[in-house]
Amino acid sequence: MKSILCYGDSLTYGADPDTGGRHALADRWPSALGAALGDAVHVVAEGLGGRTTAFDDNTTNADRNGVRILPTVLASHSPLDLVIIMLGTNDLKPAIHGRALTASYGVRRLIEVIRGHYVRPGDICPQILIVSPPHAVPTDDAEFAEMFGEGVAQSQLLADIYQRRADEAGVHFFDAANVAVASRKDGVHLDAANTRAIGQGLVPLVTEILGL
Repeated sequence: MKSILCYGDSLTYGADPDTGGRHALADRWPSALGAALGDAVHVVAEGLGGRTTAFDDNTTNADRNGVRILPTVLASHSPLDLVIIMLGTNDLKPAIHGRALTASYGVRRLIEVIRGHYVRPGDICPQILIVSPPHAVPTDDAEFAEMFGEGVAQSQLLADIYQRRADEAGVHFFDAANVAVASRKDGVHLDAANTRAIGQGLVPLVTEILGL
């Protein structure tokens, strides 16, 4: 059986912009991916609201720094055949740093962490797939609009620069903005259909990567 780790933020967690709660399990994109791939694949969903690529956010009681937590997650779920990373939206908050370029540096560091984790004799490093998240969109939610500042414009830069980082590192890349659109309810999160669409959109590439 192949094992996949989906490492992300609230978009992987399945935050529902309409209710403020969480989408049903079947509607979250890791679940949609697993359902399409079938019983030969085990998909682990590791999503945390507010998670960044590599930066601290001390406004919460959970550690949102993706680089710091990733080694523990890898150790918990190894061996793995594929790690899918979809992070960066929260990096665009001005309080974090607000730039797509810096988010890409965080993604580069996550790749380094994965490769550095599997260094002992007998270790097999999983394949890595970087997913650029859907673009943020304008919203009438004043708090989210303030929280993300120039995030709408910066989010449109993520795909090109993430593709560059993926090419530099020799890992796989997918642009989720090609299959999913954020809800204008808060400008960031996805309704159930768009959340499922990411998992479904990943199926051909993941099938190729894993040789299914």
